[in-house]
Amino acid sequence: MKTISPTLLSLHKNVSACFTTRHGGVSSSPYENANLAFHVGDKRVDVLTNHDLLAAQMNYNRRNLIHMRQIHSDKIVVVDQNLTFNTPPECDALITNRLNIPLMVMSADCTPILLYDPTNHAIAAIHAGRAGALNHILPKTILGMNSSFGTLPSDLVAILGPSIHGCCYEVNSSIEDETRAQGYPNALHYQNEKIYLDVNTILLEQLTSSKVENVEVINECTSCHCDRYFSYRADRQQTGRIAGVIILR
Repeated sequence: MKTISPTLLSLHKNVSACFTTRHGGVSSSPYENANLAFHVGDKRVDVLTNHDLLAAQMNYNRRNLIHMRQIHSDKIVVVDQNLTFNTPPECDALITNRLNIPLMVMSADCTPILLYDPTNHAIAAIHAGRAGALNHILPKTILGMNSSFGTLPSDLVAILGPSIHGCCYEVNSSIEDETRAQGYPNALHYQNEKIYLDVNTILLEQLTSSKVENVEVINECTSCHCDRYFSYRADRQQTGRIAGVIILR
């Protein structure tokens, strides 16, 4: 499976992480070919094969992987022994300090975020689309890591994965008003009487406000590069999901 390795996390020997692309799996059109989501209409046997391919590549037990039923919320779940691959929690962020338990966030335009605290040896996987960003899922997860594991924002490494950018994410006036009301006018821009939103601008401002300094952005737009990534917009909603994965060793 073709993946991207975040540079900042590769500097730490006790954590492994990657973002997948749409290449290197077995799914058929329109999910070709490395779809990792079960809820999009793909064949379950193909999705399981794709998960097994990724697990073998990243050297983890697929049955230990925890993913989410993502709902565009601000709900955060602390991973415990009751969660399994077959019982994904309904939430948009996972946090843990358990070893060899991979966390996965799936996306197809929303921003997948990985966090690592090398001091307290804790991780997070976060799903942050427009709704999640405006609901402050990212700073709330940082606070959750502080409460659960003693994480300090200054210790965190934050990675923003491939996502739709402001060049392609057209929104309506209601979303424009909400974005301005939340205090993020810099995330909006205008062209040919259309309104565009850059969710990463919101997330980066939140990281700055939270005092997180070690930040890496995988600066590729999923819509512009829908040949490389799944894009809900570019693929007209019928598409698969890429994933961000992070594991404590």
